[in-house]
Amino acid sequence: MKKTAEDFAHIPGWGIDADPENEPTYPNRHRTGEEHDGRSWVRPTQQVLDREVLHSIERPDYTAVVGNSVPPSGLSGMIRRFAFKHSENEYLHWLPLLMADKVNVVEGIIDDIAHGTVPNIWAEKGYNAQWKHDRSGMLVKMATFAAVVGGGIFLLTRKGDKPQRRELGKRYASASR
Repeated sequence: MKKTAEDFAHIPGWGIDADPENEPTYPNRHRTGEEHDGRSWVRPTQQVLDREVLHSIERPDYTAVVGNSVPPSGLSGMIRRFAFKHSENEYLHWLPLLMADKVNVVEGIIDDIAHGTVPNIWAEKGYNAQWKHDRSGMLVKMATFAAVVGGGIFLLTRKGDKPQRRELGKRYASASR
């Protein structure tokens, strides 16, 4: 069964753009060809740059308006500066930016603690909602995290091969004399 306009007439505002004479994008605006000669608008006044703003190396200058709420700082800022030295079509641009975001989260937690505020990471990450709506997914995530942390601790604290490495180093040093 095919739907008709009468089937939806009871909805307020339905079909408001059905009249081509009242529809703002029909017909497309009359083009005179002037737009092809160059900009058909006046560039806005350049925003005053009172702090460091990173921009793509593909652009010769800054856009007229830039976001400047939080300038790059700390280790994440150093990573971002490195990323913006590379073209936007390279992994050396995007992967460091992703890493800088993660580093910035840790820096924010450290900053909160330094200012005497203990962040409520459990609530900020939405774990209450995840526990309520996706308990099995959360348990898998927590088990994976525990396994990775446990494996890292195991690898960093095992004592079995450290003396062997020292002994091999001593043998190598004496053999090279």
